[in-house]
Amino acid sequence: MPMNFLRRIEHASFPLAIHEEADTQCAAVLAAAGLVEANLPDPNNIEDRGGVILRITPEGRAELNRTRDAQL
Repeated sequence: MPMNFLRRIEHASFPLAIHEEADTQCAAVLAAAGLVEANLPDPNNIEDRGGVILRITPEGRAELNRTRDAQL
């Protein structure tokens, strides 16, 4: 799930290289939602599955805080 992935990378050092197809798919969803900025491969290029997450956006940080607060 993209939010689980976002929580997993919350304290990562950026830029963050990703190589797993599932991570790339999560990053694509998060980028489309404006929660991360990333350079991702063309989804039609099956040979290139890596990407780079440049940062978690302020909106992404706010969403992390909101979901954390909702769990309390």
